[in-house]
Parts: sequence; C-alpha cells; structure tokens
Amino acid sequence: MGGTARGCSTWLAGRVLRLGGLDVPDGGLVVMAIVNRTPDSFYDHGATYGLEAALARVEQVVAEGADMVDVGGVKAAPGEFVSPAEEVRRTVDLVAAIREAHPRLPLSIDTWRAEVAREALAAGADVVNDAWGGVDPELAGVAAEAGGGIVCTHAGGLPPRTRPHRVTYDDVVADVVARTTALAEAAVAAGVDRERVLVDPGHDFGKNTRHSLEATRRLDELVATGWPVLVALSNKDFVGETLDLPVDQRLTGTLAATAVSAWLGARVFRAHDVAPTRQVLDMVASIRGDRPPTRTVRGLA
Repeated sequence: MGGTARGCSTWLAGRVLRLGGLDVPDGGLVVMAIVNRTPDSFYDHGATYGLEAALARVEQVVAEGADMVDVGGVKAAPGEFVSPAEEVRRTVDLVAAIREAHPRLPLSIDTWRAEVAREALAAGADVVNDAWGGVDPELAGVAAEAGGGIVCTHAGGLPPRTRPHRVTYDDVVADVVARTTALAEAAVAAGVDRERVLVDPGHDFGKNTRHSLEATRRLDELVATGWPVLVALSNKDFVGETLDLPVDQRLTGTLAATAVSAWLGARVFRAHDVAPTRQVLDMVASIRGDRPPTRTVRGLA
C-alpha cells in the first residue's frame, strides 16, 4: 500500500473507508490504477486489451505504488456496442487472474451492469465502480449480496456511453451532492456496508468543462457530506480543454487537479499515471501533516 494510505489524520473527520480487505484511515490517500481491457480506450488505444498485456500492466502499477486496481471492459465514450457477455469475457478472467496473483490487492470492476458486476465480484472483485449513476437498479443489491462496495457517481442522469450536449444546471455542485448522496443512501438501504460506499462527482460525465472545474473547486462541499470521495480526473477532456492540450499532454494538468482535490478532501484517485500520482499525493499528505518525510537530514549535518 502506498505511503499516504498508512497515515492517521486530524485533517479529515470522515469514517473509515473499507476497500476489500484494506482499511483506509482518515488522511489515507488511495491510488486506484486503471487497467482497461478495451480495444478502443481513449488513453492507450487498446494497449492492455490482451490478457497478458493487462496482467503486465497490473504488475507495473503495483510496483509504482497503486493501492488498488480498477478493471474495465467498455470505454465510457460512444462507440461500438459491447454486449454484457462480451464485457464479462473481457473483465472476469482478468479479475480472477489478478486475484490469484495478488490475494490482498483491492479490485474494482468498472461497470454499470448488474450481470457483469455479479460475475466479477464472484471472481474476486471487491468494489463495483458504477460510473453511470445507478442506471441499473439491481447493481447495489448485487454488490450487497457479495459483501462488496460501490462507487456512486454523478452522471447528470445521462444514459451510459453518451456525451453531454448543452447540459445545464442551476447549481452543478448542488446537483452532484443531491444525486450522489441519494445513490449512496439507496446502496446502504440495499444492504451495502456504509463503510464500503464512495461518491464520485463524475468529472466530464454529464458536464461541460466549466461544470467539471466548478465541481473541483467546490469539492469540499461533497466531502462535507461525510461520504468518502473518489475522483477520476486522469487525462480527461476538462483538463485538455482548460489547457488546450491533447490526451498525451494532460499529465501536468491532471496532477494539478489531483493535488487540489486531495487538499480539499478526496480520498481515492483513479489514475492512469500511477507513479507521479503517488508522489503528488504523498507530498500533499506530508504538507498537511498526515505523512512524515521519508528522510529529514537537511540541516543536521
């Protein structure tokens, strides 16, 4: 587990967060590494679509400091239809192989479909990462039956794999808070352990760039609800549009948004670039007093 997730904080007064067998104390900052078995990923264009390539990627991110791994089989953007059976084929064998190689590593399955989540949880996943705001009403119950956790994401009410078009909100953050906390309470009512529920403001999902920037700037309002907050910022369009940069040049902007989100209280960070994300989170944790420096010899010699 990465350095910051071991600390104990006076900065945040949230509940213990449980991710599989990992208990994350207050002040712990978790890197969730992305491993997608998709041939058309916006980020790597299918570099980890093959099972062996995906497993090699898992070993790499664990070595770089990932605390957990998020497995996905369908890209979020519009594209070729992927059936539930095909999504299962892409993800479940990978989940099982990761679980065998890393028995204690927390794993999440990135899906909005209950039938896919059920298979992945049976294969060893710990968390259902629902990026589409509870469109499948059975999803939380499936997570509960397996003793798993769930990520409740704001997607503005859009159907899966659709882009926002002229979306408006009276107050985007108020909408984020209302929708995600309602999903979180519904998950608990369905039987999910309260300490295994997270909320995600859903950057880019059902939002334009100004919405995502405001959701970042006011992230402390979502943190104040008491639900642990996950952010998925990595190389997203709001970063690219803000800085006018293509996907392969968005790391610096992503890390800036990561540092701000960590300072405002986010606890889990879904990331493509694990090593720099780990360093940013460790630095933020050390600045706020949750993590001691690795060494302190300056001025002592």
